[in-house]
Amino acid sequence: MSLLSSTLAMPAATPLPNPSATVMPAAVRDVHRVLAIAGSDPSGGAGIQADLKSIAAHGGYGMAAITALTAQNTRGVTAVHVPPASFLAQQLAAISDDIHVDAVKIGMLGDAEVIDAVRTWLEKVRPAVVVLDPVMVATSGDRLLQESAEAALRSLVPLAHLVTPNLAELAMLLEEDVQDTWEAALEQGRRLADATGAAVLVKGGHLQGSSCPDALVGPAGMLSADVVEIPGERVATRNSHGTGCSLSSAMATVQAQVGNWEVALREVKPWLAGALAASAVLEVGTGNGPVHHFHHIRQALRPGDFTAQLRKDADAHLESIYALGFLRALASGTLPESQFAYYLAQDAIYLNGYSRVLARASALAPTEAEQLFWAASAQQCLEVESELHRSWLSTRTVRPELGPVTKAYVDHLTATSASGSYAVLAAAVLPCFWLYADAGKTLHARFLADGEPAGHPYADWLRTYADEDFAEATRRAIAVVDEAARKASDDERHAMVTAFRQSCRLEVEFFDAPRLHA
Repeated sequence: MSLLSSTLAMPAATPLPNPSATVMPAAVRDVHRVLAIAGSDPSGGAGIQADLKSIAAHGGYGMAAITALTAQNTRGVTAVHVPPASFLAQQLAAISDDIHVDAVKIGMLGDAEVIDAVRTWLEKVRPAVVVLDPVMVATSGDRLLQESAEAALRSLVPLAHLVTPNLAELAMLLEEDVQDTWEAALEQGRRLADATGAAVLVKGGHLQGSSCPDALVGPAGMLSADVVEIPGERVATRNSHGTGCSLSSAMATVQAQVGNWEVALREVKPWLAGALAASAVLEVGTGNGPVHHFHHIRQALRPGDFTAQLRKDADAHLESIYALGFLRALASGTLPESQFAYYLAQDAIYLNGYSRVLARASALAPTEAEQLFWAASAQQCLEVESELHRSWLSTRTVRPELGPVTKAYVDHLTATSASGSYAVLAAAVLPCFWLYADAGKTLHARFLADGEPAGHPYADWLRTYADEDFAEATRRAIAVVDEAARKASDDERHAMVTAFRQSCRLEVEFFDAPRLHA
């Protein structure tokens, strides 16, 4: 006879109030108190550490009773120390004597005495939500439960409301072979649920293939159907350390909030998929790394973070600008006058449109200081355009037609200004400040390094690049864009980057246009 048949005949846990604590109805409490009973992972990816992160990620207040100490990292477990079970019993008593526990997640237990201590406490306190993650084998393959304690762990299952084994643990609980098909795993889940009275979360994470379903299997009447399956796609990552711990503690927390296992799983499953997908950004360890528990929480940008990212794009486009024959010839004075005249004519046309876009930025700006800044910049554009016509273009034969690059650039800015997003518009106009200022500074430096040669046909023009007022305006524009990004949504920031890159590309094409169209 299987040990399961004799030890799993106990009834499922019945929620009873804790007489030693004042109970506040769940409906009026925003933060539920969730106790994790599990081992410690010093690397932070699994065990108690993962539990507390998962509980916090779902808005719960996490508490911890330590069952075992491990020496482990992302490459595996090297040692396990199990403190006396009596000390665990003291931890549990200290918590429940003072604090009402809304939900419990049970993980690594270590040995039979520890399991007995947990069983005794559960039978006394009867928490309303008990999730058992029957930790027997780590993801790395290391055994985390003594073989002699397996029977004791099976006896604990009927005291849980939900059991979350992986496929190997599911088979061990039933003393059967591990199944390699989803249908066979579901059938094992049905048998475990029927034998224990607990719902079973059957997980497809260890199956082969691109799909990764999960399913709740429960005794008759517990769920809306005998099997509630939620499909999912496998996340391509090696960082799955602590996935089972994270899932079970998240389920305990959300169940305490919503009181429905199906609703809880539909919330937790996509969160865990996102935690797996975002895991690489943590860069923890050289083996099976942890998941990113707080991937869904938007991180506040520090001042300068956003524009530091933009700077990388700007530098790449500046290199393209410096490589253009137009700028090299302009610096050396060998640029044909026809190309310079074309450039000036297109610049005048562009500045007229650009001034209108800056005026729109002024209208959208959230502060008076920013309104004044963009308005002054718009006025400066018009004054520069007038000066171009008066001092340069009026004395030269220049075709006044709107060039294709100029049109594309102005159309891009005009369309962005019509979108209604101040942050995106500010990012779109920034390259005309930033790239122009940097390119001009470089050209002026080259001119000075050459000794400001007499007779240079564009000397006066190159000297204008040293204008400190424009340099200060550029610094101000950068700061404005950075501040706008800190207040923007993630989608808006993405749009800001896209608009900025498009303007950078058009800046490069604008400097190259005289070669192609003059």
